[in-house]
Amino acid sequence: VQLQASGGGLVKAGTSLRLSCAASGSIFAINVMAWYRQAPGKQRELVAYIKNGGSTYYRDSVKGRLTISRDNAENTVYLQMNNLKPEDTGVYYCNRFPTPFSSWGQGTQFTVSS
Repeated sequence: VQLQASGGGLVKAGTSLRLSCAASGSIFAINVMAWYRQAPGKQRELVAYIKNGGSTYYRDSVKGRLTISRDNAENTVYLQMNNLKPEDTGVYYCNRFPTPFSSWGQGTQFTVSS
């Protein structure tokens, strides 16, 4: 499965953004899909994940501001991001969790200006 994230850009703090991740194949059989991010100078980290049953996980720093969702029929995972903060800046990727596919794709970059 190839994964292509999109939706990034330059935004101001306090605004919203929705990221999309389109898979080249079916994600129906993938129980847990996740969004990861890599901030400048830091290692890639888990941001949120969603299971096929709909249960979700969010890292503490994004709770209440981000919402992950998935559309198995469209083979797409979304990340709605509200009240963006400068520390949200980075390259965002989607992938399987906890064992990511070896190919991460290019990710989508966005920068939050204060």
